[in-house]
Amino acid sequence: MAKFPEQAKVVIIGLGGIVGASVAHHLIERGWDDIVGIDKSSIPTDIGSTSHASDFCYATSHDFLSCWTTLYSIDFFEKRGRYAKVGGLEVARVGDDARMDEIRRKVASGKAFGTRAHLVTPAEIKEKFPLIEEEMVQGGLWDPDAGLVKPRSQTVSGELVDEAVASGKLKAFANTPAQDLIIADGRIRGVKTHRGTIMADYVVVCAGLWGRLIAEMAGEDLPVMPVDHPLTFFGPYNEFAGTGKDIGYPLLRDQGNSAYMRDTGDPSTPEGGQIEWGYYEETNPRLCHPRDILDKNEARLSPSQRDLDMEQIIEPLERAMELTPILGELGYNESHSFNGLLQVTTDGGPSMGESRKVRGLWYAVAIWVKDGPGMGKLIADWMTDGRTGIDHHAIDYARFYPHQTEEQYIRDRCTETAMKIYNPAVHPREPFSKARDVRRSPFWEREKELGGHFMELGGWERAHGYAANEHLLEMHGNRVPVRENEWDNRHFWRVSNAEHLEMSENVGIVNLSHFAIYDVEGPDHVALMEWLCAARIGGDANVGKGIYTHFLDDEGMVRADLTVIRMEDRCRVIDGADAGPRDFHYMRRTAEEKGFDVTVTDVTDQYVTIGIWGPNARSTLQQAVEDPDALTHENFPFASLKPVRIAGKDVTAFRLSYVGEQGWELHMKYEDGLAVWDVLRETGVMAFGVETYANSRRMEKSLRLQNADLLTEYNLYEADLARPKVKEADFRGKAKHLEYRAREHQPAMLCTLVMTDNTDANGVARYPVGIMPVMDPETGETLVDELGRRSFTTSVAYGPTIGKNIALAYLPWNYCQEGRKLSVEYFGETYPVEVAGVGYKPLYDPENLKPRS
Repeated sequence: MAKFPEQAKVVIIGLGGIVGASVAHHLIERGWDDIVGIDKSSIPTDIGSTSHASDFCYATSHDFLSCWTTLYSIDFFEKRGRYAKVGGLEVARVGDDARMDEIRRKVASGKAFGTRAHLVTPAEIKEKFPLIEEEMVQGGLWDPDAGLVKPRSQTVSGELVDEAVASGKLKAFANTPAQDLIIADGRIRGVKTHRGTIMADYVVVCAGLWGRLIAEMAGEDLPVMPVDHPLTFFGPYNEFAGTGKDIGYPLLRDQGNSAYMRDTGDPSTPEGGQIEWGYYEETNPRLCHPRDILDKNEARLSPSQRDLDMEQIIEPLERAMELTPILGELGYNESHSFNGLLQVTTDGGPSMGESRKVRGLWYAVAIWVKDGPGMGKLIADWMTDGRTGIDHHAIDYARFYPHQTEEQYIRDRCTETAMKIYNPAVHPREPFSKARDVRRSPFWEREKELGGHFMELGGWERAHGYAANEHLLEMHGNRVPVRENEWDNRHFWRVSNAEHLEMSENVGIVNLSHFAIYDVEGPDHVALMEWLCAARIGGDANVGKGIYTHFLDDEGMVRADLTVIRMEDRCRVIDGADAGPRDFHYMRRTAEEKGFDVTVTDVTDQYVTIGIWGPNARSTLQQAVEDPDALTHENFPFASLKPVRIAGKDVTAFRLSYVGEQGWELHMKYEDGLAVWDVLRETGVMAFGVETYANSRRMEKSLRLQNADLLTEYNLYEADLARPKVKEADFRGKAKHLEYRAREHQPAMLCTLVMTDNTDANGVARYPVGIMPVMDPETGETLVDELGRRSFTTSVAYGPTIGKNIALAYLPWNYCQEGRKLSVEYFGETYPVEVAGVGYKPLYDPENLKPRS
């Protein structure tokens, strides 16, 4: 064995799994060397989840990033000759119409994201998988690219490590657990092991099930939990004897039973000659904190393989035997069956990216085999370039608020996500039921009294509408359709659309306390924001103003969308709840890297915001303020910021709108909020929910949403949010921004679409939610621009003012014409849409009112 090194550029903790090995491979591919990999087990691992993973790959997700990493990984395995592309089935049993609908939805997502999944009949299912009872299924999905990593992902891990060691760029040490991290001045300095200490510039934690224990060494936690996954084996099954195959039939997913099934191929292959049946527990998932996982010498099985009690699975197993009777005909291999541990997360996504506390410490945990190589590439690109080619906000460890990494929150949310690993068709708007009521505005009791229909974002309880406003349906009901289809109506309250119309024609107030608010102070506070922002922040003329702007990355792509308020002694950043934590850490890190003398402070809990909007906003607000004349248009122009007093409280009024109507954001101290709310309500103004604010009205105004319509895959010109002039001062991404500006036209543009007919085959009007592919009606093919980016809806909502379903989507340039006829797919049916606006173009724009710009 090589001498244990004292110094390295990078240390990978958990080298023996598919993630650690993939990170090493891709770092070397990007030009890194002097890498040391350690693992507490053998290399490849004999205790990590890679050592007993089922190793199959499906790209049937409703998430673009997940599909991208899976498709990349499939290609990666296949190019190495380590992939059996046998295809995969997902079936819906007779009577399970909800599952069949979910399968149709998956096919549409596949068209959006670039998979080849399509619907198949019961006869086709039987032909592909003879072991199934044809009369028990009503249909299914066929993914021709699904398959098995052969013979094991464990094998691929070992090969990747061997190749990296042979290149001279990696040194690998098995049975070498990390005992502690060396941290100084906020940076990683090295790793302690029983073999010695390695000083390093970077450490990447790929320790999987044990990742939280490594994070504890840095004083932080990862919002993931290991959970039991029952794996059972039946045999002998000799159908593929003599073939040399690792698998013979396609993979089978019976997700309505939260289960899957596959054969293990030729009896002469590793673990061959059996049928594997796996189950994900829905009602009583068994979570296990990493500190409770036994050590290798203490475990009867592998530490990540726990004893299986047949009572855990008897009911779903009996259902499986009805669908595939062979399970009842073969012998049950009790000694080979076990509970494998895999990881679930609080929001369904991995934890990846740089530590929030320690520079140079990176995490790559909670990653399935199907995504291992793809996620390894993302980490390598991220560490090398500071960005990834695919927008990674959904997996960025910086996305979490502090309360989301507290242990009880982690357990509660992971328990809920564990229940949804396989079976439920999770609605795009589905709220969590656990770990709620974490953050409340000062108006929360008032909103409860109004019968608020609460959802949650960033821990904040937000009312999407109020039962107290249902009388508005009598006034506006003929313009507010009843959503007959249950899926379209799920987690939606019809009163929200009535509130929308009342605000649009009169006035309303909305609780915006979910805004993330950060103060940037210090000698260089303007310089930092000038460097980060595409809009001009500096200059005396901007003091006392609010500036809507964006952060770009080094490639000139849109990273953030926010408002900067220039105050006398600081810049106050008003950000969305979803993007806030990530932008907060980004500002702090950028200040460190550039040497700016600033302090960035989270003041979210110190302030609250109320929006007051509508054609009667000015006259209503004048009833509440001490100086009504201060609100005239001449005294208070658009985008200006002025102090007012309401209920004897100091309030900062900011004249802008995210609903297109005249009005203001009112910012005040948290403790003053209730008094201000009550005085406003005494004017008779209606309180309306965030459904109008965040969805229906901003869509009518063609206003963009960060992390949905604004992504690092598109530039500011494609989003049509670039300012007419590029500021003189330098800013991140400026060179690329100027390059894009010089183009004759952009490769794609964010366009507004309207559905011209939303009636399905049963005569039911549909109101889509979620992502839909945008297709050429003549070919039925999803649109793809010259850079290979596919067109799908980034936002969708019904606009009651215009009476149509509205969607935003990036379209290739040659499809960007108003009036262009296109189509979208929703639950297996195709609907006509029309391009109503290319770039920013409101569908409803009241006279003399300006959009947010």
